[in-house]
Amino acid sequence: MKARLIAVGERPPAWVAHGFAEYRKRLSHWLPLDLIEIEPGVRGKGRDAARATFEEGQRVLAAIPKGALVVALDGRGRTWSSEQLAQRMETWRGAGRDLCFLIGGPEGHASEVIQRADDTWSLGPLTLPHMLVRLVLAEQLYRANAMLANHPYHRA
Repeated sequence: MKARLIAVGERPPAWVAHGFAEYRKRLSHWLPLDLIEIEPGVRGKGRDAARATFEEGQRVLAAIPKGALVVALDGRGRTWSSEQLAQRMETWRGAGRDLCFLIGGPEGHASEVIQRADDTWSLGPLTLPHMLVRLVLAEQLYRANAMLANHPYHRA
């Protein structure tokens, strides 16, 4: 099983890129994780944010691999503890499909993206910078897989 993170936004700060790369490397023998960056829609004075979100959504949908199980990160999604995420990971493995995680732009996901998702996941009630969500997602995927492998990383 492989995973793909499709994220709206390009050129993360160096500290995010470094942290993401570290967890991606650690995760590689359990769950190879590819990052696909999607160009954000044009925003600003006189621009239509809804149109930008729609255009981002179209690019996100086009990047989803055929047959992948899709999990959209969304503030209205379900929250999982690390242990619950590990259980979800085990269920996803049993499904025998590659995984695809989606991070939207400043206004979130287009409605078409949420409709395509097989599941929605909220990291909690806090509002997080979308670039930071990449790092948190990679760390939590590593933690869940470490738990399933009885690795000592998770000490709750």
